[in-house]
Amino acid sequence: MMMRDKGKLVIWPVYLDQTKSRSSGRIISRKNAIKEPQLNEIKEAAQQLGLHPEVEPQKAYPKSWWEVSGRVLVDDKGPKSVIAKQIALTIKKMRSQQSPAKT
Repeated sequence: MMMRDKGKLVIWPVYLDQTKSRSSGRIISRKNAIKEPQLNEIKEAAQQLGLHPEVEPQKAYPKSWWEVSGRVLVDDKGPKSVIAKQIALTIKKMRSQQSPAKT
């Protein structure tokens, strides 16, 4: 087993996924969560927040080990749930800037 990087938090896409239940791994409230977060979005959001992200695309979330979802390591700058929420909200902002709101 690899030593956990000191000062890094692991952010799995499932933590931010609105379509997942808390029991399957989501750690932030559904209203703050986003649908199907992508690794590159998490990386981009973490960069904007100054968290120096490192993407590990070949990793699988332990609870669903058969799905290789990848994960992002970010600087440990506070509670994981707070950082996960900030990343999700940043992705929401990025998505709303990319595609104009549908009316």
